[in-house]
Amino acid sequence: MNRLIWRNIGRFLLLTLLQVLVLNHVYLGGYVMPMLYVLFILMLPTNTPRLAMLLIAFATGLVVDVSGNMLGFHALACTVVAMLRILFADRILTRREPIVVETPSIHSVTPQYFISYLVLLLAAFYLVFFTVELFGFRSIGAVLTATVGSTLATTLLAVLYQFIFTKKETTV
Repeated sequence: MNRLIWRNIGRFLLLTLLQVLVLNHVYLGGYVMPMLYVLFILMLPTNTPRLAMLLIAFATGLVVDVSGNMLGFHALACTVVAMLRILFADRILTRREPIVVETPSIHSVTPQYFISYLVLLLAAFYLVFFTVELFGFRSIGAVLTATVGSTLATTLLAVLYQFIFTKKETTV
């Protein structure tokens, strides 16, 4: 197997274990639930086939659902994020500039584009997750508060992860 596959397997294991063992037990103010494992889906290589990306996202969410005794909320939200990534990632990450990005990261594209990418897709993830978890838009205030708080907290953790665990790509 090539290095990129091993790197993604390691990223999956690290982020999923961190989520299941630590972050699933963190609730800040009742509305902030950091879910850093979604970063794995957002950092999959850009040349990943569409069907494979959807299946990987579903399986990733299912692993977190099973470990947290959930009812498929993570699997649904992850699949929606993968679909949105397929549709919009190139527009958000590169603003249609001719940049070839192997793995989206804060070092491989302009940092503000990557942070925009994180915020938009994490907000979509949380909006789906909290809407399903709270059974609809009855509690729209709670859904929006939890979405905004969790998106900001997870974005902060994701940027921190980027600086700690990803290398700045050098040009040859």
